[in-house]
Amino acid sequence: MSRLSLSDADKHARDWFAATARSLGCRVRVDAMGNTFAVRPGRRPGPPTCAGSHLDTQPTGGRYDGILGVCAGVEMLRVLEEGGVETEFPVGVVNWTNEEGARFPISMVSSGVWAGAIPLQTAHGLREVGTGGRTMKQELERIGYLGEMEASYEAMPIGVQAYRWHTITVRGRDSHTGTTALALRADALLTAAKLILASHRIAAAHDGLASTGILTPSPSSVNTVPGLVTFSLDIRHPVDATLLRMEEAMRAEFAALASGAQLAPGEVRGRPCEVQWCLDAPSEAVVFDADCVRCVRASAAGLESVEMRSGAGHDSVFTSRRVPTSMIFVPCRDGVSHNPAEYCKKEDCANGAQVLMGSVLRYDELRRERASG
Repeated sequence: MSRLSLSDADKHARDWFAATARSLGCRVRVDAMGNTFAVRPGRRPGPPTCAGSHLDTQPTGGRYDGILGVCAGVEMLRVLEEGGVETEFPVGVVNWTNEEGARFPISMVSSGVWAGAIPLQTAHGLREVGTGGRTMKQELERIGYLGEMEASYEAMPIGVQAYRWHTITVRGRDSHTGTTALALRADALLTAAKLILASHRIAAAHDGLASTGILTPSPSSVNTVPGLVTFSLDIRHPVDATLLRMEEAMRAEFAALASGAQLAPGEVRGRPCEVQWCLDAPSEAVVFDADCVRCVRASAAGLESVEMRSGAGHDSVFTSRRVPTSMIFVPCRDGVSHNPAEYCKKEDCANGAQVLMGSVLRYDELRRERASG
């Protein structure tokens, strides 16, 4: 499945979500980042207890990551409406925009704006990866999801492993592959390859993760040594301090490799290259709310389950800064996600949806008890 954020396919999914939620008695509101909030009223007013996820995917994503969360939330609304269940406070479902960060290169950007962690102007000005050049604001306008409501936890209040994304730029010098000796080359692509390998080695030494998903050499010509390369660097670790130590080690080794101070056996030393770092998106490790976790734990009683730390970033990273938050996961076959082979058994999907509804209802009851006490 490929449903990049704010694409025509994303618009169709958003339209389905909004129409379905309205048919189930919800009020649907859209903010300035396209975040869509479907809220079902309760016996008394107040901020809703919400489930939330996202409908956008990676370019070659699976059918469950994010999508199952939204669909499970919609199913919760359907069960409550068809069963005539009246909650104490409003409950709802949120579809967050561009959670994946695949098309516009800051993941969880719209929940970040909602939480006050990312400026609206920064998010609106993000340009799509590739050659299209469209901004988030332009695409929100194009598909009709640039809402008038402020993108803020104050305008729309609702009742993980650390990572840092960088863009690394390597500058050398363009030269002819046939007339430039190895010792005279400032080969930006060769240097970038060494840096990527070093990032993997350093991450492994810290029990962390390092990944490069985008690499762009220039000029892209068979017989020209590239003089400019940019590549993405995604580094992750469960502990913030260790993540920063990983980055410090990478910065030091990258500088040494680019200068030519470190050579592999048999390698010819060429001319030095210049390396620049640009931090695109930092995200600290998150510890979730104890009451929310207890509600999930109680709702999962009787099922085989495990409490775990997520290795990925999620919109809950930002929501947890403003409201009590926890997460529910369902198992994927062979642990595969961000891949067309991603698969969850129907029974696991149903169990996850049941735990989600139970957790929301338990938290609603907890709020009732505290409001009455």
